[in-house]
Amino acid sequence: MFSWRERWESEAGYRDFLRIAFPLILSSGAATIQHFVDRVFLTWYSAESVAAALASGNVYWVVGGFVCGTAGYVNTFVAQYVGAGHPERVGPVLWQGIYFSILSGLLVIPLVIVAEPFFRWVGHAPEVAALETPYFRILCYCLVFYTASTVWSCFFTGRGETMTILWVNLVCTLVNMFFDWIMIFGKWGCPRMGIVGAGWATFISAVVNAILYLVLVCRKVHCEKYAILSGWRLDPVLFKRFMYYGLPSGIQLGLDVLSWALFVLLIGRIGTLELTITSIAFNINSLAFIPVLGCGITVSTLVGQYLGKNRPDLAVRATWTGVHLSTSYIGLFAIAYLLLPDLFLEPFAWKADPQQFALIRPMGVVILQFVALYSLFDSLNLIFSGALKGAGDTRFVLYLTVGLGWLLMVVPILVFCGFYHFGLYAAWAFATLFIIALSFCFLARFLGGKWRAMRVIEPEILPHLLPVIESPSTEVP
Repeated sequence: MFSWRERWESEAGYRDFLRIAFPLILSSGAATIQHFVDRVFLTWYSAESVAAALASGNVYWVVGGFVCGTAGYVNTFVAQYVGAGHPERVGPVLWQGIYFSILSGLLVIPLVIVAEPFFRWVGHAPEVAALETPYFRILCYCLVFYTASTVWSCFFTGRGETMTILWVNLVCTLVNMFFDWIMIFGKWGCPRMGIVGAGWATFISAVVNAILYLVLVCRKVHCEKYAILSGWRLDPVLFKRFMYYGLPSGIQLGLDVLSWALFVLLIGRIGTLELTITSIAFNINSLAFIPVLGCGITVSTLVGQYLGKNRPDLAVRATWTGVHLSTSYIGLFAIAYLLLPDLFLEPFAWKADPQQFALIRPMGVVILQFVALYSLFDSLNLIFSGALKGAGDTRFVLYLTVGLGWLLMVVPILVFCGFYHFGLYAAWAFATLFIIALSFCFLARFLGGKWRAMRVIEPEILPHLLPVIESPSTEVP
């Protein structure tokens, strides 16, 4: 029989999970607030600005998602090395991630060059396209700093020391919000810059983020135990191993973002009003969705640590613990989206054009109904894919996400909305169908149990561990 008290006190139960997840949830919440305020400020500035920020931001994160998704896989290596009792391998794998982040900076050059002709080709309204290019270029300058921050942050998440992540993100959130206010609206002698100001505020925050993590990682106590400075050399064997597991994770994230970027671009072709509504809906959903990212990272960390200890039974339990907590959290937001839509829409109406927002509100209420449905299933996607990635099953996650994304969302929207003009609601219906189907496929893979035998770290450092303790993935959740 299920016991809440037992699940709280047991290993891989609620207490263990929340010890790691809660700071990450608060940290993600800080990032959510930063993103939310940024979009609200741009909505106050102009509807074209917030529409351009969504479209160009999504295009940027096609590349940013690939790079940061690959760099973020350092987390699984750190977790499994720590679980296996080999902290001296942590420093070397961090440096392999840093070398990858340096290489990623080379991607910025062609992106900056092709930005203007690309956004002209997309076919958005001229007033929107004129704002997309400069914002996109500034985001490109952030790429190296974002990637390096991702690598250094894995040192803390992989070991379960997530309070540091919280404090760093809080500082950077305040920095971004402060410069957003100054640069977007032209305060304290700064020129009124609009969306360009929002971009430079993001750049400043990214630089501060990278510097803070570098200082914290390179503390003397860390250097001695985890070989932070002594492990600086490029290790071709370890780098190749990191690329083998990390690249599929990065490609999956990048192509997943590409699917959603195409979704947004296609909606932009329907009309600026529809694009603005979609931008607002995504921003509202980020209030619920982004904190659940912390649960996904926690699952990956715990699965990695327990598999490093040869305890797949605890990895299974940690995953189901994540399911309980994330769906409970998302469920509250889903109910609020359905019953209290104006609670979320009203902040966007402040200082916005009343006549323009009168057109946005009724369609926004309907879109929030789609958001309420798909957000529940998307939380399952984060948890089960996090478990699979924490084991090293990155290729399955890649093939499934990309395949279903194009089959159920991108191609149908292109055909039915692009050629047959089905409209905004049809596009969101296809997107919701994709999210639901993806969650059932991830669940099936998790229950299949193949991931329990996977490891990303070197096999030769594992023999000293106890024999594998098996338990079915279908244990009572």
